[in-house]
Amino acid sequence: MKLAFIGAGNMGSPMARNLLRAGHQVTVYNRTRAHAEPLREDGAALADSPADAAREVDAIVTMLAEDQAVEQAVEGFIETLARGAVHIGMSTIGVACSKRLGELHAAHGQVYIAAPVFGRPVAAAAAKLWIVAAGPPEEIERCQPVFDALGRGTSVVGADPWLANAVKLSGNFLIAAALESMGEAFALVRKSGVDAGQFLEIVNNALFNSPLYAGYGGAVAKEQFEPAGFKLRLGFKDLRLVQEAAESAAVPMPLAGVLRDRFLAALARGEGDLDWAAIARIAAVQAGL
Repeated sequence: MKLAFIGAGNMGSPMARNLLRAGHQVTVYNRTRAHAEPLREDGAALADSPADAAREVDAIVTMLAEDQAVEQAVEGFIETLARGAVHIGMSTIGVACSKRLGELHAAHGQVYIAAPVFGRPVAAAAAKLWIVAAGPPEEIERCQPVFDALGRGTSVVGADPWLANAVKLSGNFLIAAALESMGEAFALVRKSGVDAGQFLEIVNNALFNSPLYAGYGGAVAKEQFEPAGFKLRLGFKDLRLVQEAAESAAVPMPLAGVLRDRFLAALARGEGDLDWAAIARIAAVQAGL
């Protein structure tokens, strides 16, 4: 397919590279052009603006950090993206934002598919993301070669794009809840004199056998939060979006409020650029460790 890719950050760069390796023709735009320059060696063309990137493509992919950045990019390319072309939104954005994008693209005769991903930069580089897609079924089928180049699997959750964003936010909420529970449990065993690494081995073998616990639990046990695979400040943003979605759907989520305060405490400590597993430090600090 002839593709445009907007966003050459820690996730976007390896994703664009995998699309090129799969044989797609890719034009990349990034606000800081220098971050996109390495993709030239893999065969990417670089655009000077989102509008230029979107010209004469079958689909345009956005992989940006927040709602505002996505909406600004769409404002830039909405007039140059052809009728019938697809916007594949792979960013973690709010449900309300996703609904606005769907309406905007429909008004311009374009297609919008939400396809946020689960996975960190290492998974993106290895093409092992898990993609959650929602949108018109025939258009998702048309874009499946894009998903196949990026991930190890795709879950289609409905015809309304915003449903995929609801799933993604709910998944991130579960991860944040697991990080908080790990922080509290690790603080207890450490203060009791038990080795944190041994505790992790026990629970991951006896209880969970989970890559999430193995990966994040290892970071918490070693207190190793750099380099950040997913920055804590972005996790805070996602919790805000979870609460917005919950309020809109009239779904009480009391734990989301607790988690938001834990993230806010970490931000107050200047830890926003650490990996979001660093919220475990809050429990440790409160325990006097």
